[in-house]
Formats: sequence, structure tokens, C-alpha cells
Amino acid sequence: MSDTVNIALVGLGFGAEFIPIYQKHPNANIVAICQRNEVSLNKVGDEFGIDPSMRYTSYEDLLANPDVDAVHINTPIGSHAPHSIQALKAGKHVACTVPMATTVDECRQICELCEETYLTYMMMETVVYSREFLFVKELFDNGELGRIQYLQSSHQQDMDGWPSYWDGLPPMHYATHCVGPVLALQRNRAETLSCFGSGRIQEEMIGIHGSPFAIESCQVTFKDSDVSARIIRSLYNTARQYRESFDAYGSKKSYEWPLVEGENPVIHTIGKPEPEIPERVEVPDFANRLPEEIRPFTGRGVYDSDDNQHLSFTQGGGHGGSHPHLVHEFVSALLEKRAPYPNAPESANITCVGILAHESAMEGGALKQMPEFTLK
Repeated sequence: MSDTVNIALVGLGFGAEFIPIYQKHPNANIVAICQRNEVSLNKVGDEFGIDPSMRYTSYEDLLANPDVDAVHINTPIGSHAPHSIQALKAGKHVACTVPMATTVDECRQICELCEETYLTYMMMETVVYSREFLFVKELFDNGELGRIQYLQSSHQQDMDGWPSYWDGLPPMHYATHCVGPVLALQRNRAETLSCFGSGRIQEEMIGIHGSPFAIESCQVTFKDSDVSARIIRSLYNTARQYRESFDAYGSKKSYEWPLVEGENPVIHTIGKPEPEIPERVEVPDFANRLPEEIRPFTGRGVYDSDDNQHLSFTQGGGHGGSHPHLVHEFVSALLEKRAPYPNAPESANITCVGILAHESAMEGGALKQMPEFTLK
């Protein structure tokens, strides 16, 4: 590989957001795109100037192209693991939108393939590259939070109107946006968990996945740590403005996500002998960490019109400006021949928390141990 990485973008709904970021990154090229619908494929290809000979409706044909170094997968959830496994077997590095997989065994297969092939896998978890998370991480790394005492996060979202493959999905099966930050702050791994279900979704959806719960809440312990975290997830039949939240409680300062979109978060500073002091703070942008060419993408999406933006990007408040950070981390890791964050075992640990949490909820809160391959 030279000083430039040739990327193929697979799935062009949400995935199209990344095309111009790769195009403008000084060390990346979008050399190919893939989508089953040829009309949509060509519409996106024309918009971004993709060579017509490098537009694929067949994923297998794309993987056979020797000019492709890596694939960035943005297909529906059920395809993430099969497409990642195919790509690794074809000798391609993989970046994949969340979650990594829908079963523990699929996560294991991906980790084993990475070990066997020495190829790179990165789960493109937006929250751990959002400006809000980067702000808290900087506070922690600088020692301003002190000792971390407790972490909590939530991801509450109304999935009404989304594609039908979301119908009835167990809440914790798509939990990486709230699992990711509690693990990423100190680069921890989840070790054990217990989860409880609460409430009930509409009857016609329950039979699809056999999951009745409106909300699932999980308590997680970390490997080699006395800190634990609470994680809350909901998808249907729960009145709540969209929220991806992350709270960090430290011995010196604590950070709390705002309750309502548009408000600023709160920093609590311990007072001695005075009471704790709360202060609303404005989270800065972290575009200065990026190559100049892609810095503008932290403040806006690819599309200026709300009519063209993907629903996840609109509901998620622009994903906290994370997209160019994700691209830069993946490309840099490949060129520097290092593991990205999160790499395959870390991605599996984050993903398997959600999978096992739902199992725990269905078993009335049974304690679950994380698979050993996710703790490496």
C-alpha cells in the first residue's frame, strides 16, 4: 500500500455521507461504490463523479477488484457480519457501520479472520468520535475529572417510519451508541453484565424477534476495574426526544449530558468546603485534529438540504461531527499499520454487550460473562 488508501463504499443511503470526506482526505480515494439498485447507484455515482466502470451492483464483483484496498460497509444490520466476513476473506480491510454483527458467533468469526489475515477491522461507532465525547475524553486525559467513579449512557429513539427490518428489534441489539462511550473513555472492556426489560411494545411487533420490551437497562462491570456503568436503550412506544447521552462522574469533576437537545451540558466541580458547583459549558469543535481538507465536515453533513439528509443523521444531531474523525482514524490506522479504535476485539466487546444484554433481559436479569475473545 502506498501513502494513499483506495476505498470502496458499500451501501449508499447513510453511506453516501462519507464519499466526499474520503474524496477530500489527502490520503484516501473513493475508487468504487456498490448498491443493488442500479438507478440509485448511478445517481450517486454521477453526483460524486465516480468512474462508471467502478460502480457495482454485485458485491462479489467489487471484492474481486485488486485496486480496492478496503471496504466501508453501510448496508442493513443483518448484512454487516456477512459482508465483513466476505471482505476479509477477499483480502480487504474493513470499516463497518454499527453494530459489528447480530450474533456472538459472527463477532467471533470476524475476530478470528483478522488474526489469521492480519487485516484491519474497525467498527465506525459515531459517538466515540463525536465532539461531546472528545470533550469528555480530553477532560479525563488531562486529569480534570479525577478518578472515574461511575458512568452511564442512554440511546432513546423512536424508530417509527424506519425501514421494516427495524420492526420489533430488541433494544439492546442496536446499543453501540450507548455502550461505546462508557467503554471508550478509559479504553475498558466489559466483563460481566445483567440486564432487565421494562414495558411492552405493540403486539404485532413482538413476534418478529420474540422481544416484548419497550426499554432495556443494563449494568456492566469492566475488566480489571472497580468502575461500573448503566446503559439504557429504547426503540419503540416510549415518549422521549432522540437522545444519545453520556455522563461521567469523577472525583474532581463530573460531566452530564443535557436533558433536552439544544441545551448545553453541565460540569459539576467538587467544592471544599463549599457545595458542588454546577456550570453549563459549550462543547468546542475538534476539527483542528483533522487534515485541513476535511475539517469542514465536522460542522455540516454532505447535504445542505434537510430533504436529502439521512434520517439517522438528522435525528442524531449530525452525529456530533464524527464522520471525518472516523474516516481519518481508519485511513491513518491503515497507513501507520496500527490498530484503529475500536479494533476487532474491541468492536466485538462493544457489540456483544448488547447481544448478551438482551439474552439477560429475556432470562430475568441473569448474569452474563463476556466471551474471552472480546477481552484480548
